[in-house]
Amino acid sequence: MRYLAKAHPYSSVRTSAWNALVSSDPDAAIVEFLATGYDFAVSRAQQRNARNLDFVRRVYETTTAEYSPEVHNEAQRLLTASDSARETFVRSGYEAAKSRDRAYRDTVGAQKQALVDRDRQFVGLLAANDPGEQVRLSAQVATRQGATDDDLVEFFAYGWANGARLDLDVFRLRGADNNMRWRDTITRLIADAEAAEKAARDASAEAKEQAKAQAARAWQQVGEQTAPARSGWGEAEDFARKQAENWHAVLLAAQAAQGPNWTAIIDPATASETAWQAEQSTAAQQAAYWNALLQQARDGEQRVKQS
Repeated sequence: MRYLAKAHPYSSVRTSAWNALVSSDPDAAIVEFLATGYDFAVSRAQQRNARNLDFVRRVYETTTAEYSPEVHNEAQRLLTASDSARETFVRSGYEAAKSRDRAYRDTVGAQKQALVDRDRQFVGLLAANDPGEQVRLSAQVATRQGATDDDLVEFFAYGWANGARLDLDVFRLRGADNNMRWRDTITRLIADAEAAEKAARDASAEAKEQAKAQAARAWQQVGEQTAPARSGWGEAEDFARKQAENWHAVLLAAQAAQGPNWTAIIDPATASETAWQAEQSTAAQQAAYWNALLQQARDGEQRVKQS
């Protein structure tokens, strides 16, 4: 629950999860959230107004006033503006602000003049090998046939950081959705196993062996059901580690290269490394939780057989 409240990419899900956690009856509120609240919050987040607000927030958090002043300042203003104003920004204002930023950078000229072949080669490597799909796509746009230095400058100024944020959000969303599905199933199976074990304890002598076999099998099913989650969170931990290492390498490259283009990615690289390190830690904690459930299932099976 705290993972959802802290890290889910949809603000409505984070808010609903926190509301459940701080409720006067958190146990009941969490049960209700897991049963219906999560799906409702996701559905609400996918509605237009909520999507627009999340878009504006992401734009604000992945740009800076120094390198994308028009986009950044407009996004900051719209965080507290009306739904209709954000709708206009999403439909047309965002692209208009990006155009003004491009014109500003062209007038200054510092970013374009600072480009060297090594920068183009680095972005080309990102287009082919970056672990994040959205960063790869953004880099591919910047290095496509017919692309200009303007495209490369925009990648450094905004596209790279935006792709990084999208990759992080997709990772978090996939992890949250998978975990909710796994938790729903395992909760039901544990309840069934506990009920079967109680039935075995209370069974008559004639029915006890059959009841014990059913209870043992119920605990076996609990253990089997932990496999997808244990595997999934293990893979998530590995991916988060690779992303953290990747962003650490980007940060070192940016600090070594200097210049206005690379300077623009220093803060996003620092934030991305920190975020992926946190995701790695969270995935490890989740994997440990599901391993503990596996042990609980094994203990339950042995307890039934020895009773």
